[in-house]
Amino acid sequence: MKRYTEEQIIRMLKEAEATSISETSRKHGVSEWSLYRWRKMYGDMDIPDAKRLKVLEKENARLKRIVAQQAVDIDALKEVLSKKW
Repeated sequence: MKRYTEEQIIRMLKEAEATSISETSRKHGVSEWSLYRWRKMYGDMDIPDAKRLKVLEKENARLKRIVAQQAVDIDALKEVLSKKW
């Protein structure tokens, strides 16, 4: 399965607005379902907006990993402190 960049997806969505989903689907060899899903995902975004979204999603994932690791560390410290010496 081919992966498309945000730029390619947004260009296809803009093209689908001018013509139709089915025509754009046939032209690019992409399923109509994919175009509808992308439209739901990217909406009215422009290319810079989509790139910014990708950066923010990566940052969000990184921060979630940090929070999860800190929760594990806190639980481990609580366990150590709860033991009687």
